[in-house]
Amino acid sequence: MSRPPDSLPAAPRSWLLPAGLTVGVLLLLIAVFWPTFYSMAAVWERSETFAHGYLIFPISAWLVWRMRDELAQLQPQPDLRGLLVMALAGLGWLLADAGSVNVAAQFAFITLLIAAVWTLLGWQVFRALLFPLMFLFFAVPVGEFLIQPLMGVTADFTVAMLQFTGIPVYREGTFFSIPSGDWSVVEGCSGLRYLIASITLGVLYAYLTYRSWQRRLLFTLAAMVVPVFANSGRAYMIVMIAHLSDMKLALGVDHYIYGWVFFGIVMLLLFWIGSFWREDEAPQSTRPAAAPHAAAGSARGRPLWLAGMAVMLVASLWPVYAIWLNDRPLPEMTALQVEPSGGWQPAAAFTRWTPHWVGADRQLRQSFAQAGNNVLLELNYYVTQRQDAELINSQNFMIRQKDPAWSNIGEKIADVTIGGASRRVREARLRGSNGQRLLVWQWNLIDQRPVVNDQIAKLVLAADRVQLKRDDGLSVLIATPYLESEMDAATATLARFAADMQKPIGRALDQVNGQ
Repeated sequence: MSRPPDSLPAAPRSWLLPAGLTVGVLLLLIAVFWPTFYSMAAVWERSETFAHGYLIFPISAWLVWRMRDELAQLQPQPDLRGLLVMALAGLGWLLADAGSVNVAAQFAFITLLIAAVWTLLGWQVFRALLFPLMFLFFAVPVGEFLIQPLMGVTADFTVAMLQFTGIPVYREGTFFSIPSGDWSVVEGCSGLRYLIASITLGVLYAYLTYRSWQRRLLFTLAAMVVPVFANSGRAYMIVMIAHLSDMKLALGVDHYIYGWVFFGIVMLLLFWIGSFWREDEAPQSTRPAAAPHAAAGSARGRPLWLAGMAVMLVASLWPVYAIWLNDRPLPEMTALQVEPSGGWQPAAAFTRWTPHWVGADRQLRQSFAQAGNNVLLELNYYVTQRQDAELINSQNFMIRQKDPAWSNIGEKIADVTIGGASRRVREARLRGSNGQRLLVWQWNLIDQRPVVNDQIAKLVLAADRVQLKRDDGLSVLIATPYLESEMDAATATLARFAADMQKPIGRALDQVNGQ
């Protein structure tokens, strides 16, 4: 016959209510923040780079389960200090939601879950579960900001190795040509997929294999560095295979097969080498066993239930306020119009290139001419920041990857002089299939102040929205044709146009929104 519930050991019996309540509260938090959780799952579904996200929560649960003997020695009890972390995480989530920064909202959501465990189970249990809880952050699909730097590293390494091999190379940005053919380093060549997979597996492997924090840290660093060099070597290998086979191999599906096979071999070598320093012996627990408590029932249950209600109250404030913000009606807007100034006059379109800015409430696209110089002006106005209608959005870019007509051969933040004052702009050089080249400057106007840094712009707009201030913004983009031998002339044309049209653009921004 099975033993009755009241004959269970004291320590496991004392865990029944705290564990059950904690799991219930975590499920309720997922329900309250369902749009944020769903935004993570949606990325797992559509992106192979982050498909591992499906496994993170089960792995964390397994890591907790394998610690059950150690946890049984601890006495869970509420710790209200965790509520402060929850409040800060909730505020961060509100700012991220107001600025439509999904990644930041997802990090804040995971922090809320972790802080809830701390609040309900106490500091000692939280400290024991630190790694399984922190591992949940790998569920957040983050890392796309590394694509451009990784593309640059891959292009630099590949070109350098080709030159070292004795193959002549002509390069423009991430595009390069060798005698056997033309190549470009696109997003899929950045190696982000390898890097994310390597870091996730590497951190888990280091935790399970080593006991000292030094070895765990060193292996984690190796898991970060090795895939970057491995991906660069993979790109060079593919180019060389194609070159030596007279462009017959490594161009179709085998392009990807070679890449994954090479990456798999590198990762197996990394884990194999790391196994030589493994530490299998489990450390002896220094925590004393929990003494049985006679008052394990209602006396301790009441504070736990109160802590659970406090957790739900603190967590629910932020989504309620966010819903109210999103339900506010949009202000009335007039048409976006800019009066010519400084001798510039409206002219016929001189280029077929169209920048990709989405969700604008008002848009103006007009070509201007002065003394034989042509400039394209495009303004995109966002009256308030909301999902899919935001000034700073990953879908706002000069050209899309693999555009059949245009190539972005160089983009950077540049210091320029406009009207005698130094200004930072986002500068891009575009090359069209028809031979046309464009020099492009772009910046944002927030409260009539030019801003180029996307992170600062997001933070300012989100803070204004949360405080019920104006959170409108304007994207200003100007472009002019250029020749490689006359780059200074194109720069001077854009600088003169920006200075002459600065006041008209400012007046247009004031007039379009009557607030």
